[in-house]
Amino acid sequence: MTPATARFEDRSRASLPPRGLRDDEPLLSREELADTVLSYQKDADRELLLHAYDFAREKHGDQLRQSGDPYYSHPVRVATLLSSIRLDQATIMAGLLHDTVEDCDDVELVDIRNDFGKDVAELVDGVTKLGQLHYRSEASKQAENFQKFILATVNDVRVLLVKLADRLHNMRTLQYKKNVEARRRVSRETMDLYAPLARRIGLHYVASEMEDIAFQYLNPEAREQILKQIEVLESENKDDLDRIRTAIAEIMERENIACRIRGRRKEPYSIWRKLEKKSIRFRDVADIFGFRIITDTVPECYQALGAFHTEWACLPDRFRDFISVPKPNGYASVHTTVRASGNRLVELQIRTEGMNDTAERGVAAHWNYKSSAYEFDAESSKAAGLDPAANLRAFGDLLSHGSDAEDFLEHAKMEMYRTHVFAFTPKGQLVLLPAGSMPLDFAYAVHTMVGDTCEGANINGVARNMRTPLQNGDVVEILRHDVPQPVRGYETLTVTGRARAAQRRLRRERETLEFANLGRNMLERGLRQVEIDPVGVDMRKIAERAGFDGVSAMFEALGRSHEEVAHIIKIAFPGVELDDNASERLALDDQHAATMIAGKNLTPGVTLHLGDCCHPLPGDRIIGLREADRGLVVHTIYCGTVAAHEDRPELWVDLQWTELAKSGVRAVGRIIVTAADNQGVLAQQCSAVAQAGGNIIGVTTHERSGQFIDLVFDIEVEDLRHLEQIKAALRALAVVERVERLEESEFE
Repeated sequence: MTPATARFEDRSRASLPPRGLRDDEPLLSREELADTVLSYQKDADRELLLHAYDFAREKHGDQLRQSGDPYYSHPVRVATLLSSIRLDQATIMAGLLHDTVEDCDDVELVDIRNDFGKDVAELVDGVTKLGQLHYRSEASKQAENFQKFILATVNDVRVLLVKLADRLHNMRTLQYKKNVEARRRVSRETMDLYAPLARRIGLHYVASEMEDIAFQYLNPEAREQILKQIEVLESENKDDLDRIRTAIAEIMERENIACRIRGRRKEPYSIWRKLEKKSIRFRDVADIFGFRIITDTVPECYQALGAFHTEWACLPDRFRDFISVPKPNGYASVHTTVRASGNRLVELQIRTEGMNDTAERGVAAHWNYKSSAYEFDAESSKAAGLDPAANLRAFGDLLSHGSDAEDFLEHAKMEMYRTHVFAFTPKGQLVLLPAGSMPLDFAYAVHTMVGDTCEGANINGVARNMRTPLQNGDVVEILRHDVPQPVRGYETLTVTGRARAAQRRLRRERETLEFANLGRNMLERGLRQVEIDPVGVDMRKIAERAGFDGVSAMFEALGRSHEEVAHIIKIAFPGVELDDNASERLALDDQHAATMIAGKNLTPGVTLHLGDCCHPLPGDRIIGLREADRGLVVHTIYCGTVAAHEDRPELWVDLQWTELAKSGVRAVGRIIVTAADNQGVLAQQCSAVAQAGGNIIGVTTHERSGQFIDLVFDIEVEDLRHLEQIKAALRALAVVERVERLEESEFE
């Protein structure tokens, strides 16, 4: 290999294979397509490929696309695109047949299986559109389609490859859609979902072309302006760029490194995103023009890097080594920006031929052509840093944790759009996470059970808050409970969909268990009150007579207040006399309140809550109210909510703070402070609260009039006495006129 020159081209177009992909090029014939596949897969079945081509052409018959072309041209171009990245025979045939089951009345999936085999049929089934299903809304339709699509993709990444090829060709012919709004809708969906998915598995040129076409319909004026500025800038800097290209070739020759040199020009949409993200001018974008230097070996990459940095000054904050730590989609290369000839900033990308193949073809670069069974080469993939199963596993995890379709879509978008941070386990295992991830995200990335039992973390050997964002290179040790427990406030402690879905699942499981325990204790206590020993009672028969599917379902219904103890006893034991006051007599009393909590502590935030209306504190006289689907809500005995339920004693539970303390409840006191409306007053009050040992979790302006301002503080405290100390500290400030404890009813 010898150094070569290159002209500057749009990267996506420069990367595309030479023929059969764009609509302005001749459609491949059946023989040409078969020859293309056989050129890289020697054991492909030529006759079966020809049969698939003929089958698609025959079944689509006289159908026409909106462009006026025969419909069969679409699957042929999809198959051609798939062959350009050298996918296996089954995937090529799936590309040819992917629309036949849905669009052709006389074709069933069983026909595909009988004629072309189970593998092809499963791929076609995974890609087939779901338009025949009924949806509640357009948003729901998009979400459910995407959810089912990813579920299929997790099992076989080729489904995704066929779907991406299908979407890319549809984008290339989008101009034939007459409805302007339809073009914009398809473009937005492509930008949101399909382009990020393509980039996630390394198909950068597919993602880039999709984005560029979508950009053309979503913001045509901006794209046109960027293209004009690129043309002007390239014309102005042509001589500098030619000199830089020549200098690169001379440096490589001097270093005795055989290489290929390719010019690269940033795409309009990529430039637009950088202009938006960094709020900079067009001419301040440092990497509009660049060069790719493709060598034979990894050592030559670093040798070339050293030579370039010796020749030209580099920008330290623009250096990235993706060879040492590849991107999650397997992309590997060294990127550096140098100040070269004419004081021109130019990005250099240095990589090997294998890395370039992965950059061009993504997952398709790692298929095993040597075995008789054409399959994904996992060993080659992982050696290159690419694991499509792991790469899409985050989406599969969302499904396994029971996310509904629209939650799934939201979190899937979050997973795709984030840049990444890498951290390590204490044993040196590399864990890739979205930027902004925290220890709980890390724990779930290691293993679901590690996340379920996470209670804290040491980062680089030092105990850190669970809200600490992880940085590149951090070593994270997860501290664990003995048993799985949901984390309070997990929404603010996680950014990954996987962690949030798992925490929701854990919370549901804990909630179900605790409501069932609550219901069991209620029923057993009720039975004892009517002089029936629960030990000798067959709970399964009671559940059956009461119409429940099982004992657990009955207990949970009681715990959630969906069912009354008196009603269950009346159904199960018709001979027991129950009067109109049975519910009141079966209400929980002091003796049994502790039984409900001791030994089976309710989880704060799951089935045990402190009332937002009165903000009870240790030291207050309290009572618990059972609320449907919430469990126990703790109120002060003077709370208006309690008074509103005085005619329903069956909902009351007498509690003591000693029992609640076992559950780790954090008490929040709410106070209102009237102070002079002067500069710095809030800072003085916050300082006084902090010095008194309080933790402010919320501040609200209640009223502002004349020279005074009323501020409402929510403060985490140990108990009622602690709150009184904080109030005293605030009253001692010269700027403070009044400090009182506040209830929600007063605030409103």
